[in-house]
Amino acid sequence: QPPPPPPPPHNRHPPARTRAFGLAERRPLVTGIIKESLFTQGDQVEAGDPLYPLVDSTYRAAVASAKAAVARAEAALELARLDANRAEELRDSDVLSGQEHDRIMAAYNQAAADLKVAEAQLQSAALPLSYARIRSPIAGRVGKSNVTQGALVTKDQDEALTVVQQLDPVYVDVTQSASELLALRRRLEESDIRKADGIPVTILLGDGTEYPLQGELTFSDVSVDPMTGSVDFRVVVPNPDRLLLPGMSVRAVISNAVLLDGLLVPQQGIMRNQQGQAFAMVVNGDNTVE
Repeated sequence: QPPPPPPPPHNRHPPARTRAFGLAERRPLVTGIIKESLFTQGDQVEAGDPLYPLVDSTYRAAVASAKAAVARAEAALELARLDANRAEELRDSDVLSGQEHDRIMAAYNQAAADLKVAEAQLQSAALPLSYARIRSPIAGRVGKSNVTQGALVTKDQDEALTVVQQLDPVYVDVTQSASELLALRRRLEESDIRKADGIPVTILLGDGTEYPLQGELTFSDVSVDPMTGSVDFRVVVPNPDRLLLPGMSVRAVISNAVLLDGLLVPQQGIMRNQQGQAFAMVVNGDNTVE
């Protein structure tokens, strides 16, 4: 008689795929012509490093005009302030009528408001100038450049100029069958296993070798994908040597539960049935193999 199917094992090797911990697609926020590329494709860049400067003469002229408007508004405000001070002195000596005093004070308030408007226009002009120097928002590895010197780029275009990816650490997105999780939940109600907390996740590379650094399970989805019948997990794995690249197909060894008083047996003594489940042949107390 073949042995009965054993209970489902608790260590699974579900398929997984690596993803960048952070990803930034750089697109221009203003229209302009690329002056040059300030990075080497494939190199590490830091947050705030410039990637592409645009021809910004038009934006610089707009900022200069806005600064001149601010200076003019400041001069008008100073003149209105002097008039307002004189009006206060003359009103106290009954030389200036109340109507004229109110007109001068209104002119002073108008000049103060004009200065605020000019300062706001300067800020508005400064934004496109700052956008004309395209920078990396995150630290990571910069990919290939999709534009060359002299290329015209437009605001919010569909094609990214380049992509910056943070590769240390990396995400490993794991999918596990919902039926397996349901079977595990049922077994958790028994006394022989306990839910595993804080156990690291081992990553198996495409050739079957074990990745030297262990990851940490940080996210478990709360819904089942109706198309695949699986649940998504996310593991964070250190990647200081950049061995794991985004898009790699790997496997994750996730220990969802711990079998109490379990026996550790040699791998040579383990066989598998047609369903891929593991079992071992043992000799019972009656010297019978089962």
